Amino acid sequence: MPDAVNVAGGVIDPYVRPGIPLVEKLGQVFTALATSPVTSIDVEVHGELAEYDVSVLKLAALKGVFTDVVSDQVSYVNAPLIAEQRGVTVRLITETDSPEYRNVLTIRGAQSDGPAISVSGTLTGPKQVEKLVEINGHDVEVPLDRHHVVMEYVDRPGIVAVYGKEFGEAGINIAAMQISREAAGGQALSVLTVDSPVPAEILEHVGRAIDASSLREIDITL
Repeated sequence: MPDAVNVAGGVIDPYVRPGIPLVEKLGQVFTALATSPVTSIDVEVHGELAEYDVSVLKLAALKGVFTDVVSDQVSYVNAPLIAEQRGVTVRLITETDSPEYRNVLTIRGAQSDGPAISVSGTLTGPKQVEKLVEINGHDVEVPLDRHHVVMEYVDRPGIVAVYGKEFGEAGINIAAMQISREAAGGQALSVLTVDSPVPAEILEHVGRAIDASSLREIDITL
């Protein structure tokens, strides 16, 4: 990450460095969840990291957000320029309070036509495992992998069996799954970890089968 070091103006603290690849991936998750052009982005740093110079994390987040949006290669140098050209306002927000995890990185944004988007991640354990811990207000704890499917729907009996059958018949192996729900009969969010990308026609079929209000595939390439 030489350009990150240069733009940050020198040496990045070793405590901050592991957050760079995490927030880049969160940027890709954020983009995959978007349904219309993004108008603003807040990069939030919560916890002990907020006591350090974390300006590089804003650059890394923007790189992740725009990697799958523009055809040109995105770097820490040109990512802020891309945001400016697209009229996207960007803020870095730091807060030392983090009740559930030592550190949490969040990318939160508004869309031109659609609900706000938020995605949060953290690093856990001695191996600093990258995890998703929040999506659009739903608390989750899912290790970040290459391929995920995120579905929102009204919680009711039998839904897991329906989409499990649909993906199975399509040859898509579900490696892991977590469900976050508001309450019985309320909105639920399922995050699946799958072994391979899911074709668009299968996603559409599954979405109809469970009457999903939102269904997005996430492919992390960084």
